[in-house]
Amino acid sequence: MTRIIPRATPVRAVQTLIDAGIHPLLARIYAARGIHRRDELDYSLGALLPPDALTGTQEAAMLLADAIEAGARLLIVADYDCDGATACALGVRALRAFGADVGYLVPNRFEYGYGLTPAIVELATRMEPDVIITVDNGIASVEGVAAARAHGIATVITDHHLPGDVLPEADVIVNPNQPGCDFPSKAIAGVGVMFYTMLALRAELRERGAFADQPEPRLGDLLDLVALGTVADVVKLDHNNRILVSQGLARMRAGRMQAGIRALFAAAGREASRASTFDLGFALGPRLNAAGRLADMSLGIECLITDDAGRALNIAQELDRLNRERRGIEQEMQEAAVERLAGFDPGNTAAISLFERDWHQGVIGIVAGRIKERLHRPVIAFARGDEGELKGSGRSIAGLHLRDALDLVSKQHPELILRFGGHAMAAGLTIRESDYEQFTAVFEDVVQSLVDPAALTRSIETDGPLEAGWMSLDSARLLEQDIWGQGFPAPVFDDVFNVDRQRLLKERHLQLDLSCRGQRFAAIRFNHAESAPARIHAAYRLSPNEFNGVTSLQLMLEDFEAA
Repeated sequence: MTRIIPRATPVRAVQTLIDAGIHPLLARIYAARGIHRRDELDYSLGALLPPDALTGTQEAAMLLADAIEAGARLLIVADYDCDGATACALGVRALRAFGADVGYLVPNRFEYGYGLTPAIVELATRMEPDVIITVDNGIASVEGVAAARAHGIATVITDHHLPGDVLPEADVIVNPNQPGCDFPSKAIAGVGVMFYTMLALRAELRERGAFADQPEPRLGDLLDLVALGTVADVVKLDHNNRILVSQGLARMRAGRMQAGIRALFAAAGREASRASTFDLGFALGPRLNAAGRLADMSLGIECLITDDAGRALNIAQELDRLNRERRGIEQEMQEAAVERLAGFDPGNTAAISLFERDWHQGVIGIVAGRIKERLHRPVIAFARGDEGELKGSGRSIAGLHLRDALDLVSKQHPELILRFGGHAMAAGLTIRESDYEQFTAVFEDVVQSLVDPAALTRSIETDGPLEAGWMSLDSARLLEQDIWGQGFPAPVFDDVFNVDRQRLLKERHLQLDLSCRGQRFAAIRFNHAESAPARIHAAYRLSPNEFNGVTSLQLMLEDFEAA
């Protein structure tokens, strides 16, 4: 069962926004998301939080400026997801523009796992770095930082993940979630942290006169990378993150983007001139992530750092092939999970753990997400890792902070989880295969203790019914150009419709012809093969639909029930 719940819309805030010149439809939607003043919609670069507000940026800037002046060798150690890849590419591009000698290393997730481990440090020493800079990882790398120190290598940690009880003894840590940091945007992505670090470094180099006889590097030109990594990492789109994403999208739409970003748009069959957060999250991001899931994220990073358009397109096409392969593997794994859960009634069960011996380690997170959407429970899917170990990837629901839940499991049973980390909605962990059954039971107990039972009923928040005059293609185009995502959800409306006609597309998707108050609409509900009743109460999004060169309005049904 799914509850369709209209959001509360403060009338005074709506009128204030309309009086400030905001489109009435947008004013209503913004007000329902907590926007009360026009300046909260200021997405200019001048509205960004200043770099010196982020603890550690000034110290990192001085250390890196000293290293550049000394001709030191810098090495970026990246994560193998889209956020890590974009952060690495941004760092490489910015540091090279500053005249640094910089390379990068990204761990193969199947051989080395996540983060700056002692094994990664040993691998890094072959490149003889003087300074290691982590991006999108490192806050939990206590042993790795100690290993680097033992080799005489300085470390700069740039990360956004939540820290553990002990911080690594790095030379500098830049992380908004470290103790004592008052940076207001705690949800900034790893690529955003690296962007801020590079802003601080440029300011430091400027103070030292580094650009007295040469043009100053334009870091704004890298905001397409920031936008992609931020959206793909599904971090909360607070005001600061919306500025970063808006600026990146504006550059994409204007044709000012990295060769690799342009190539990814081409490989995905999307138009950069109409770039949206949907494109970044569901077209470009998955293709880049496919490298880290099935092969080596170095392929994705090379796509983002090359200026050769032909090479970028060749890599993007290979990433597209890997993404198709990933979808095939995912489909098989999802079918196995669904078969295993056939007839499963969540009932009083608060959490779901899944493990199949032949599951692919790189795809378990996606499967966990699909099952989470299907059953509305926090899900952790496991695959075999190193001998005797299982690697798990979890996805959560609103109302349960997944990393905190794993932290509680670890505190109650210190030997049960070997390693873990992550966010509120997604986390990873490693356990012994022999402990799987015990972990399943303990995780269930912990989730039961933390989650409100009401949170286990799926609900869709909507913006209520949409006036007839706004049920149009123009409204759909207006909405798709805005900045929507985690914490600032895309508009969803609800209403009662008559079902005039319905048919199944590719045996998976339900196409419908609907009518409401004298208007007729084409609609579709993806991955839903069951027929609809004659009259439905539906939650839907407005979407432009292009077919044979003609664009028309289509309603994307999120859910429906008999009216």
